[in-house]
Amino acid sequence: MSAYYIDENLSIDEKNPPVNSSLSQPSAAKDSTAPRPVKRVLLVRYSQSGQLTRITEQLLAPLRQADDIEVHVETLRPRQPYPFPWTFFRFFDAFPESAHLVPPALEPLGLRGDENFDLVILPYQVWFLAPALPVTAFLKDPLAQRLLHGKPVVTLIACRNMWMLAQEKMKQLLADCGARLIDNVVLTDPSPTLVTLITTPYWLLTGRRHFPGLPAAGIDAQSIAGTARFGLALRDGLRQHAERQTAPMLHGLQACRADPRLYLSERAGTRSFYLWGKLLRAAGAPQAPQRKPLLLVYVVFLIALILSVVPLSLLLQALLRPLLKIQSAQLKQRFEMPSGAGDERMGMYEH
Repeated sequence: MSAYYIDENLSIDEKNPPVNSSLSQPSAAKDSTAPRPVKRVLLVRYSQSGQLTRITEQLLAPLRQADDIEVHVETLRPRQPYPFPWTFFRFFDAFPESAHLVPPALEPLGLRGDENFDLVILPYQVWFLAPALPVTAFLKDPLAQRLLHGKPVVTLIACRNMWMLAQEKMKQLLADCGARLIDNVVLTDPSPTLVTLITTPYWLLTGRRHFPGLPAAGIDAQSIAGTARFGLALRDGLRQHAERQTAPMLHGLQACRADPRLYLSERAGTRSFYLWGKLLRAAGAPQAPQRKPLLLVYVVFLIALILSVVPLSLLLQALLRPLLKIQSAQLKQRFEMPSGAGDERMGMYEH
C-alpha cells in the first residue's frame, strides 16, 4: 500500500512541483507482453524550507509514473518542530546535538518496521557538518534498524557545499542499521564558498533567499529539475533488478562531485563543533537558558574560525596544489564513491 505525505508548510507550487515532460516517456527496454513484478521504494525525508521536498519530488516523478513501481514517502516530524526561518539562538543551539548525533524525539512513524522494500532513498540536509537531526533520529530508531537491515540505500544530499564528513557519519549510521549504501547524490549551492557564507545564514535566519547584490542561496532551479535523471535511472535499474547487485545504479550521471579543497576546513569545523558541543551539552539540555552565554562566545569563535581557517586553507592548498595533487585526487575519489562524477550516461537521461 502506498502512502504519500506532503509538508503542510509548503506553498501550492511546492506541493505540485513542475515535472519534466520527458518523464512520461517509457523505458526503451519495456516489454509490453509480460507484466513486471512490482518493486517497492521507500523514501524517508525531512525538509524545513521545502527545497529538499522539491528535489525529491523531481526524483520520484519517474518512479510514480511507472505502473510497476510502488512508492511510499515517509515524512519525519520532530515532536518539537524546528522553526524555519530559524531564530538566532535556536539555530546555534542545534549544533551540540548535531555534532554528537544525539537524536530528537520524533512523532510516531507511519511504518511498523516489518515492511519489505526493494530500495530505500534517504535524502538529507547537512546540519553543522552532520546529517540533519531528524534523519539521525530516524536512523537511530530501532524501527529503522529493522526496516533497513540488508536493504540497498541511495542517499541524496542538498547543502551549501560542505558534506563530505557528514556523509562519513551517514555511512556509519547506515552500517549500524545493516543497510547497503549503493549510491550517493550530492546537490550543492553553485555560488562561491565565500558568497555562501553570507547568503546561506541570511536565508536560514530570515527565510529570504536573496541577499542584496548576491546570487540566491540554495540549489539552483536547473539542478533541481535535473534531479529527474536519477529517478529515470533508478526506474530502469529496478526493472533490471540492479538494486540486488553491489554496483551503483547512478554511475555516469554526475551524481557526486567532491571538492577536496574543503576537506581541511571540514575537519577543523567538525572538531570545533564536537569539542564545543561537548561543553554546551554539559551546560544544559537543548534550549536551556544557561547555554546562551556559551553560545554567544562560540559564535564569536566560529566567525573568527570561518574568516581565518577557510580562506587560509584555500590559499595554502592553491599554493601547494602541485605537491598535493596526488592526495587531492585520492580524497576526490574516496568521497565521490560509490556513484562518481562521471558523465558517460548523461545522454541517456537528459532531454
